[in-house]
Amino acid sequence: MKILVLNCGSSTVKYQLLEMPAGEVVAKGNVERIGEPVGILKHKTADGKCVEITDQVFPTHEAGLNKVFELLLAGTVKSLDEIKAVGHRVVHGGEKLTHTCLVDDSIIEAINGVYPLDPLHVPAHVIGLNVAKKLLPNAPSVAVFDTSFHQTIPEYAYLYAVPYKLYKEDHIRRYGAHGTSHMYVANRMAKILGKDIKDLNIITCHIGSGSSITAVEGGKSVDTSMGLTPLEGLVMGTRCGDIDPAILTYLGRTKGMNADELDELINKKSGLLGLSEISNDCRVLEEGVEKGDAASIRAMNVFNYRIVKYIGAYAMVMGRVDAIVFTAGIGENSPYVRGEVCKRLGLLGVEIDDERNDCHGKERKISTDASKVDVWVIPTNEELAIAQETFDIVNR
Repeated sequence: MKILVLNCGSSTVKYQLLEMPAGEVVAKGNVERIGEPVGILKHKTADGKCVEITDQVFPTHEAGLNKVFELLLAGTVKSLDEIKAVGHRVVHGGEKLTHTCLVDDSIIEAINGVYPLDPLHVPAHVIGLNVAKKLLPNAPSVAVFDTSFHQTIPEYAYLYAVPYKLYKEDHIRRYGAHGTSHMYVANRMAKILGKDIKDLNIITCHIGSGSSITAVEGGKSVDTSMGLTPLEGLVMGTRCGDIDPAILTYLGRTKGMNADELDELINKKSGLLGLSEISNDCRVLEEGVEKGDAASIRAMNVFNYRIVKYIGAYAMVMGRVDAIVFTAGIGENSPYVRGEVCKRLGLLGVEIDDERNDCHGKERKISTDASKVDVWVIPTNEELAIAQETFDIVNR
């Protein structure tokens, strides 16, 4: 059966049409720059045909999705009725939406209720759900939440040391993110090793413009670096990650910055961009490191150190590490970052093979055969994971 996977971001739509349960990609693409003067749409089918639109305006997500369905009908499917289900990536489920579920009006209302926790993504998710309901009335929609995988984190790890009533009344706690990706690569790692995931302790490193690390013990998330929002934890492209929260009150008092200005500072002007004052793109900064640029070196040193720090912490949390996995844009494509991080993990018995590590976007073991911990690059495939969860739900 054909399942469409939709990932509606703040200004983008990523999609894949898959034949399940085989997992074959029939078509895929993405719409970018929604709401900007000129949008971009890239569409590719299994037979290698590509369509790229760079001169059309997509004022809303619905406009972008309408074009996607138009392209699907232009040669991929004869009728939209061939699409039997739609899987939606939903970033935040809060405390109520804890598991993958069929979508009805009550679920859409509940997703809307998570808006205060994720104002960036919720509106786009709801549009995607409503467009699918309108254009594919006979295809059930399934919501797959990034936060679901982290529901197994114990209370002592997800609570913040703030007044407990803030948790009881306002649901302030650690929720994590990238759960679908962490779940996929952890399960893939177990399959590669030929072991039951219940017998493994794995640290999964989703390193991209947004980054998080998760401790996966026996197949369950027991801690993760992102928190109430996707801001906490690692240094990211434009997000600061962990900081002393008093910095914000200090800036409010001394510079008169309001909440919106502070939010923009820590979410859009910090991270690699803020540290380097050059770029939020790791590739640009790696070039700078090679040329000896001090600002690039400074930014990447902080970036790499934070990854090492979290891996070390999660090794202690679990007591034993069988494998470390790098995934996502930087994790899959930066031998430099992987090398700089792993060379500081000698205490865990990690030994990196420089020749194996010289790879981009390929599934590969990058540790030596003598390494006490297996280190792998595993390209993430969130779309396949969402399609599988959708397939399982609609075929119960």
